[in-house]
Amino acid sequence: MTADGAAIPHYIASNMTHPLDRAVWNALTTRLSSFTTRDSDARAVRIDPEIGVFVSAADGSPESRARLTELARRHPGASLVERADGPMVDVLPEGIAIRDRIALVQMTATELTPSSAPEIAFQTLTEADAPAMLALATLTRPGPFRSRTRELGPFVGIKQDGELIAMAGRRLRVGGFTELSGVCTHPDHRGRGYAAALSRVVVGEIHATGEAAFLHAFADHDATIAFYRTLGFEIRAPMTYTILES
Repeated sequence: MTADGAAIPHYIASNMTHPLDRAVWNALTTRLSSFTTRDSDARAVRIDPEIGVFVSAADGSPESRARLTELARRHPGASLVERADGPMVDVLPEGIAIRDRIALVQMTATELTPSSAPEIAFQTLTEADAPAMLALATLTRPGPFRSRTRELGPFVGIKQDGELIAMAGRRLRVGGFTELSGVCTHPDHRGRGYAAALSRVVVGEIHATGEAAFLHAFADHDATIAFYRTLGFEIRAPMTYTILES
């Protein structure tokens, strides 16, 4: 259902049956539908621009592509994430230049690896922390983060002398899966295990609900992929991140 109570039909390609195969479309047309705007016949959907950048089409039909183009023009600065080996990867808005296409990997974890690291004091971040969260994400660039992205959380963070120095939270949600996202640490405070500790908190809370955790990482960031593997994540699928010109 959308925020106005209207049902959103699913037009998912027949060979894309896993919920994470089209994580953006599935999230924005179900559990995150209240955060979106959509076209008149629900063949395309975009997350609120103040919350995120994602836009997605229902399928590869001319009608869906036209609706996708309309939404991307109406709300500039959009991006798409699709399986690199799937039928939707080249279903893009027409007449809008592509700024970049970036290879990602989608990783999942059904349980955390054991850890002997000491617990780190953290807190759940609130509306009052929104400016500090945006500033930290802008500095460290963990992925798309906007003025209201925190509403997709909850996010948890670590503060030192009142300054937010590390955080992690949630983003996309589909059937049986919640995404770990926004993991970042201020450059002056790296190497102290904050990212791992906060990731474990968020993933542990996801698992406690009976869901598995997933995330997206840049395919050429070997160190990042190796880091998430130490937590229990493994690569599930190749993805493509397409950034449209504003």
